[in-house]
Amino acid sequence: MGIKKFKPTSPSRRWMSGPDFSEITKDTPEKSLLLPLKSRAGRNSYGRITVRHQGGGHKRKLRIIDFKRDIFETPAKVVAIEYDPNRTSRIALVEYPNNLKKYIIAPAGLQVGDVIISSNEKEAEIKTGNCLLLRHIPSGTMIHNIELAKGRGGQIVRSAGSSAQIMAKEGDFAHVKLPSGEVRLVSLDCHATIGQIGNIEHEAVQMGKAGRRRWMGIRPTVRGLAMNPVDHPHGGGEGKSGQGNPHPVTPWGKPTKGYKTRSPNKYSDRFILKRRK
Repeated sequence: MGIKKFKPTSPSRRWMSGPDFSEITKDTPEKSLLLPLKSRAGRNSYGRITVRHQGGGHKRKLRIIDFKRDIFETPAKVVAIEYDPNRTSRIALVEYPNNLKKYIIAPAGLQVGDVIISSNEKEAEIKTGNCLLLRHIPSGTMIHNIELAKGRGGQIVRSAGSSAQIMAKEGDFAHVKLPSGEVRLVSLDCHATIGQIGNIEHEAVQMGKAGRRRWMGIRPTVRGLAMNPVDHPHGGGEGKSGQGNPHPVTPWGKPTKGYKTRSPNKYSDRFILKRRK
């Protein structure tokens, strides 16, 4: 994958860049693996906005991704690499011998025609795209799509260019270093996929204009400082003024920017060896 830049035919085009989609081999998605996706615009079941700055955007359909990789000891052939509008990574269409097709997250280096496998056996090959138990993956290996509970399916390390690393194994747990720098205990009976996720240069993409964010369903964000006092604790003042608070706050007066909201008694605290901060 590469990043393409545009000729500065307009102010928005001057800094705009985007993926060249050179790795995409199939334009239309597999119909049997699609579901309708209704835009909620950040609203809950009562119609109240619970996540701000969402709404609009292009219509999408949901691709059913196989995060569990639970068809064991059966090789699957990579049929195509496709674009998924719902995630930053690319997806790979794989086909099993019984003509069953599944989507998986495409790791970097996976090509059409490659054969991958999901296995519980110790003899399984340590190869990009293979899904194995953590107990059978050597320390130092880059992994992604990691389970946190046996059989639940991959829950973490699923975005473009991300990967985790097995640092050590002790007892029934592996020490896994996550992209954030956090070191976490994960059961050796959990599965993970070998390799780094593809579309590595995604973070280098420049939007170029506000309209492109709107196509993605992201609405404008107004600074509290630019509002009136009735609308935000930072609002008001003559001319260009400071926020006026002893610390930055949300529109509802709660501290923000670095304020820790994690429960001090969260059950998973015992699995965290080193914090990300």
